Amino acid sequence: MTAPTATTTAVSSGGAGAWATGRRLLRLLRPFTWRMIAAVAATCAFVALNVSAPKLLGDATDVVVEGVFGGTFNEQKLGALLLVVAVMYLGASAFSWVQGAVTATAVQRVSYRLRAAVEDKLARLPSAHFDEQRRGDVLSRATNDVDNISQALNQLLNQLILSVLMLLGSLSMMLWLSPILAVIALVTVPFSTVVTVLVARKSQAHFSEQWSTTGELNAHLEEYITGHEVLKAFGRQGLATETFTNSNDRLFRTSARAQYVSGAVQPLLVFVSNLNYIAVAVVGALQVIAGAMTIGGVQAFIQFSRLFSQPIGQIGGMVTLIQSCIASAERVFALLDAAEIPADASALPADGAGQHATADTRTSGAVAAGGRVVFDAVTFGYGGGSPVVRDVSFTAEPGQTVAIVGHTGAGKTTMVNLLMRFYELDSGRITIDGTDITERSRDELRSMIGMVLQDAWVFTGSIRENIEYGRPGASEAEVLAAAEATLVDHFVRSLPDGYATVLGNDGDTLSQGQRQLITIARAHLAGRSILVLDEATSSVDTRTEVQIRQAMQRLRHGRTSFVIAHRLSTVRDADLILVMDHGRIVEQGNHHQLLSAKGHYSRLYDAQFAGGEESLRAAESGL
Repeated sequence: MTAPTATTTAVSSGGAGAWATGRRLLRLLRPFTWRMIAAVAATCAFVALNVSAPKLLGDATDVVVEGVFGGTFNEQKLGALLLVVAVMYLGASAFSWVQGAVTATAVQRVSYRLRAAVEDKLARLPSAHFDEQRRGDVLSRATNDVDNISQALNQLLNQLILSVLMLLGSLSMMLWLSPILAVIALVTVPFSTVVTVLVARKSQAHFSEQWSTTGELNAHLEEYITGHEVLKAFGRQGLATETFTNSNDRLFRTSARAQYVSGAVQPLLVFVSNLNYIAVAVVGALQVIAGAMTIGGVQAFIQFSRLFSQPIGQIGGMVTLIQSCIASAERVFALLDAAEIPADASALPADGAGQHATADTRTSGAVAAGGRVVFDAVTFGYGGGSPVVRDVSFTAEPGQTVAIVGHTGAGKTTMVNLLMRFYELDSGRITIDGTDITERSRDELRSMIGMVLQDAWVFTGSIRENIEYGRPGASEAEVLAAAEATLVDHFVRSLPDGYATVLGNDGDTLSQGQRQLITIARAHLAGRSILVLDEATSSVDTRTEVQIRQAMQRLRHGRTSFVIAHRLSTVRDADLILVMDHGRIVEQGNHHQLLSAKGHYSRLYDAQFAGGEESLRAAESGL
């Protein structure tokens, strides 16, 4: 589906106010112009029939009055009038159904496109955006706010058009029946307008605060659900409950204020309408006594005055919907207007390094040649702040394993993020096989790189589907080959449903090590020429670490690999080890060279393995 209008509309709701947001929201209906024309036509027919019926009922009343007081009762005329009125009301109901169905369809299509626009936008947002925003609030904008817009639009388009047309139609009939009574009925209009405008201005801020607080509450819930085990382990349920209660109280207060202020409109308008009704009834009776109107005419006028005052009250009641809809629309449009990842330069055609391996080479675990990576004087700082990577230069030859080690915050993961173009360099350049990564599209660049992260991400689905995620459409034989090469097959065979075992809740039914092996199998199946292993063994026991190391050794075969690790046992066999400190490479070489140098690496190694080398080797030999 093509990106909807919402993603490309240039108007920003941030500083243009509620009117600009409302206009932008209505522009989303442009693709459904003919549907809306049909809805308006059905509404016009409904109003025409609904407005005409009271006049005929007034004529029927005059027939009855004439029969009672004049002695001539025309049953045939009365029956015909009542039959026509019944048919008119039946037709009005049919047109009302058509209007509701057409409007609902158009609104749901707008909602569908708006959700698609949000999803498409999320894919184009830079990583820095999610660093600055709470995930729960972003989720609330994509779900709660879009749903609120959908519900509000559906009610507004159904009621607002109907109310305006009913107002105009009943006013026309009132002027036709009695201009004097019509003037009395119109006296309340200025008051109603002033009340509605004042309340709209007052309630807008409350509704904006309400939906902002809703996003904050969702952010709290998302954090608590994700970290529920940590909360329980540290006995912080009380603090979590207190934080939730505070947010919930704020949402209660802001929602109550918004509803109270906006809800005050309709009772005021109903009160004024009732006063108007009394005035019309009294003056109408005087008109009948004076012979200026018939009883049926007064009855019809009173019905029209009700039809006139009812839409005024409904429009006043719609203030709540309008303000709530505008507040949600501002939040959604703010997300859609957020700065995106800069557009790619014209993408170069993929060369051998960028091409995926053939089915035969994937099955055997081999990959295409290529994968020479060069960092040349790379410097980068998040958000334009102090550099976290400073003047980094090194070369990874095709097929080499490059390990990056150092203390927490030294810049190890940042280097991988720069290679993947999750962030753009401040200075310097990175090349793959002689081509600057900025000369390739991001999709092409990332199609060359496989990743295994510290957090083993699995989704709800079977184990086979989780492995196949690395290359959708892979054959059964290819999936099994990847699983066998990465030691997944061994534990999967012991499960009752084997590869059909469905994983849920982030794969909690499997151990951390088993989930990590699945992600390694996924990367193996993808068959990329460059591989990134970011702290892949940091959260598993020694025995599982050895299993994962063996799986990673098979995975790294024939690939240029970057291994980020705190556990130096993972990187002892690397071809090149880069030791980072405060964003700089302070040492580089292989394991033996760096130990002999008695520098940073040697001190890190001694701190980790003093007295533990023999136990680690024993664990390896026991597998």
